[in-house]
Amino acid sequence: MQAKPRFNIGLMRPIIDEEMIEAGVSALRDERLVMGESVHKFEEEFARYCGTRYAVSTGSGTAALQIAFQSIGVKNDDEVLTTPFSFFATSNAIIHAGAQPRFADVENFGFNLDPRKASEKITSKTRVILPVHLYGEPARMEEFLALAEERDVSIVEDACQAHGADYDGRKVGSLGLAGCFSFYSSKNMTVGGDGGMITTDDEDLAKAARSFRDCGRASRYEMCRVGFTSRLNTVNAAIGRVQLRRLDKWNSNRRGIADLYRRELEGVDGITLPPAENSEETPVYHLFVIRSLNRDRIMKHLEENGIESAVHYPIPIHLQAHYRREYGFSEGSFPESEKLAREVLSLPIHPMLSEQEVRQVSETVREAAQLTS
Repeated sequence: MQAKPRFNIGLMRPIIDEEMIEAGVSALRDERLVMGESVHKFEEEFARYCGTRYAVSTGSGTAALQIAFQSIGVKNDDEVLTTPFSFFATSNAIIHAGAQPRFADVENFGFNLDPRKASEKITSKTRVILPVHLYGEPARMEEFLALAEERDVSIVEDACQAHGADYDGRKVGSLGLAGCFSFYSSKNMTVGGDGGMITTDDEDLAKAARSFRDCGRASRYEMCRVGFTSRLNTVNAAIGRVQLRRLDKWNSNRRGIADLYRRELEGVDGITLPPAENSEETPVYHLFVIRSLNRDRIMKHLEENGIESAVHYPIPIHLQAHYRREYGFSEGSFPESEKLAREVLSLPIHPMLSEQEVRQVSETVREAAQLTS
């Protein structure tokens, strides 16, 4: 007997349909299981979609970040400056690459790294700035790119939650020296498992990344660096090719859902809505995240009414145990990030969410806001 779902309306819903299953089966039947034809085609198609010359697939988004840093040539004393308000894989990848993570706080109004605050944290050891397009909201890339040129550092974009988002008419992942994506099953597009991608216009970086992800090979039995086994499986790539063709439609659906949430929740006391789309930034709403001082009570009321929500993320990176021990961070180090951690709440959003479900979620949020006012 199948268990009754805990929630009537789930937070997200990965999509795997018959076309994707058939693509995976076809890859199993006709291609090499590792680095088959579908992997190379997926890389070519993803690069073309993002508007870059190259794309290099990896085993995960975390691996994409790590390998991007190592392909740039970061060393042990180099610093990578990023946000403390992200999933901790963002900064863990810096440590995996052998560099030192450094943080600057987020915007006063928004979710992403603040360029002005970042500029104040750059030192002579800063090699890379890593803006995160959190929740599918593009970071302020024009300011970061100007800052990078002024201070002679590189930009790597963490676009792991922002597949298809636009900044000033260009896809995120094409603006810095490199962009990094995750295909984990909750993302706007996936590959039926873990996977990642590095995008770049730099031929040398792409060549190094291909070597790093494939054991450090220069040729089949010759190595030129200490690499990893972080290849994307052929079956996953075949599924990813189908999902990539659907991505724009799915993102359009997400933006429509976000617009409906805005209309339903505009002006509700105690609720702050996420930054809106504008002429420069086109988000893709990997998550639709509201803010409230009564976040936990709203979350509890949603759960009592069969609606799933989540907190992304309840503990900023700098307050995770390792970062407290290793770097001496404590409460108050990055106050805006800590405030977000106390207030953010992700509402259900995925391409299959119906208008009726959005209205039901919104009505339940409004009820919760009244109960807590």
